[in-house]
This record gives sequence, C-alpha cells and structure tokens, in this order.
Amino acid sequence: MASHRKPRPARTRLGGIRTPALATAALTSVALLSQTANAAPADDRPSLEEVQKKVDDLYRQAESATEKYNSAKVKTTKQRKHVDTLLDDVARRTQELNEAREELGSYAAAQYRTGAGAPGTATFLLADTPQDFFDRSQLMDRLTGRQKEAVDDYVTQQSVTMKKRREATESLETLTTSQATLKTSKSTVQKKLSAARELLARLTSEEKARLAAIEKKKQKEAARKAAELARQQEERRAREEAAAGQREEGGGSGGGTSTTDPAYPTKAGKALAFARAQIGKPYVWGATGPGSYDCSGLTQDAWEAAGVSIPRTTYDQVNTGTTVSVSQARPGDLVFFYDDVTHVGIYIGDGMMIHAPKPGAYVREESIYYDGESSIHSVVRPA
Repeated sequence: MASHRKPRPARTRLGGIRTPALATAALTSVALLSQTANAAPADDRPSLEEVQKKVDDLYRQAESATEKYNSAKVKTTKQRKHVDTLLDDVARRTQELNEAREELGSYAAAQYRTGAGAPGTATFLLADTPQDFFDRSQLMDRLTGRQKEAVDDYVTQQSVTMKKRREATESLETLTTSQATLKTSKSTVQKKLSAARELLARLTSEEKARLAAIEKKKQKEAARKAAELARQQEERRAREEAAAGQREEGGGSGGGTSTTDPAYPTKAGKALAFARAQIGKPYVWGATGPGSYDCSGLTQDAWEAAGVSIPRTTYDQVNTGTTVSVSQARPGDLVFFYDDVTHVGIYIGDGMMIHAPKPGAYVREESIYYDGESSIHSVVRPA
C-alpha cells in the first residue's frame, strides 16, 4: 500500500538555516522600511534658501534691536547728564539754604544782644545819651527789614530746593528705567546674533559654497537694478539740462522749484569722502567709530565730517531733512530700508551706496537694491 505524503513548502537558506520564502519577503520589507526611516530626517532638513532667509531675518532682527539699543543709549546718556545737573543744582541750593539759615541765626543773636525786644521807654532810659537811643532805634529798624528779607529768602530757597530734590528723584527713576531698557536691547541683539551664527555653523562646506553662489546671484541682480537706475537718472539729468538751456535761450528766469541748498554738493562731497575712508572697517553693533561702525553710526559721523549734525538712530535720521524719490537721489542722500526703518546707507550715485551692512561684514560699496527693490523705505536729503 503506497503512502501519500503532503508536499512540503519551498524553503530557502539564510545564514545556513532554511527559512520559508515568505519569511524572506518579510525581511526584505523590513529592510526597506528601515532604509526609509533612516532617510526621513534628511528630508526634514531646511533647504539652503530657507536657511539663508532665516539667517537674514535674524540679522535684520538684530539690527532692529541694535537701533533700539542705540536709542536707549542716547536717552540714558541724556538722562544721566540731566540727573548730574540736577544733583549739582540741589547741592548748590542746599548750601545757599544753609547760609540763609546761618544769617537768620545771626540776626536772632543780634536781637538778643541789643535787647531789641525791650519797650522803647526802657531802651531810652538805658541809653547813655538821647543820641545813642536814636542811633540804636534806627539800627534795629534796619535789622528788622533785613531780617524780614532774610526770612523771605530762606522760605523761597527751601521751597525751590525741595522741588529740585523731587525732580532729581524722578529723574533718577527714569534713568533706572532707561538703563533697564538698554540692558534688554543689548541682550536681544546678542541672542539674535548667536542664533544666526549657530545656523551658519551647522552648514557643511558644500552647503556654504552653494549659499555663497546664491548670494552672488542675488548681488548680480542688485547690480543690474543699480545700472538701470543710473541710466534713468542720467536721462533725467540730460532732460533737465536741455530744459534749462531752452529757458536761458528764451530769456526765462528758470522757474525752478528745487529747495536743495546750493552748498549741498560741497557738504555731500565731504560726507562721502569720510564714508569712503571707512571702507573695510568692521560692522559692530552700537559702534560709532573710529575703528568700527554700525549703519547709523557711519552715516552720522559722515555728515558730522561735513559740518551737519544729524541724530544717532535710523528712527530719527529718517525725519531729518527732505524726502525725495529714489529716482531723484543725489550723492550724499541717505537711503533707508525696511518698513521699520532699521538700516541706512549713504548714496554715492549710479544706484550705489556706502554702508555698514551687518555683523560679520565690513563697510563697503553696494547696490541700494542689495536686498531687493521692495526693501527700500525712503531717501532723505539731510541738508
């Protein structure tokens, strides 16, 4: 009688051990899933464009915090001077108050010695001669008048001194608040800069090279826009010169409406000469020279060299002078950037400017379109 055996499933060998084909397929699937899981983190990494945007945003935030720091520093410096002046004034008035008090004391002692409180008859009887009595009475009348003046002066001095002391106390409280704001702004700048440096430090050499290529492309586009603006400005100047020539031929008076100071080109030339001499110096937040600058520190010093005083911060500089269109920008004008007005450069013509760009960079010439056309806030002629 023949025996009937059930067919065995096909087996394969894995590491010397026979396993079913189904198990092999399962192991293959596990391996593929493992590879996919290992690859997932790489897909989560931000692109270079995202890294660059994040770094640029951090630098902008740091620059904004820098201008707030500069503003707080200016206020703190002014407040400290005001407090010092008040304290000196209080000390002087306190001394005058003490002198007035001593004068009152001397009058009281004089009254006691001369018997000013005695009745007139008794004073007359005690006098050696009638003339002595009349001389003493006149002296006491004068002393009484001077004493009243001394009392009035003392009361006035006391009132003013108390008022000045209260003012000094309030100013000291304001100074403390300004110093706290200064400290907070400084901390914010440092945190933003640290975050930007950390992002850049994580990039590989290859990624840094690709990032540099992206930046180079951006600069090329900015240079193209600057050249376009230079062409437009040249055409505009040619039209204005032609129109001026026609007016002269026709005997016209010119009828110009420009409010620019005739001495502006000379002043602007001095400001630009100073700015060019600073090229190559490092950007340092809060710095006003001479070894390093931030953006508004550079423009302030440049115009100071031309004999024109402008405020310290971008927030105040933008309100100093006459606002003109970008197409009307002239050498020496200040170009401001971003909606919150946190960056500034000094225009040199042909769509270019000199500015202190950002941490890690140096004072340099660059297109005013270095961060795109939309980043330009306004152009101001400061003199």
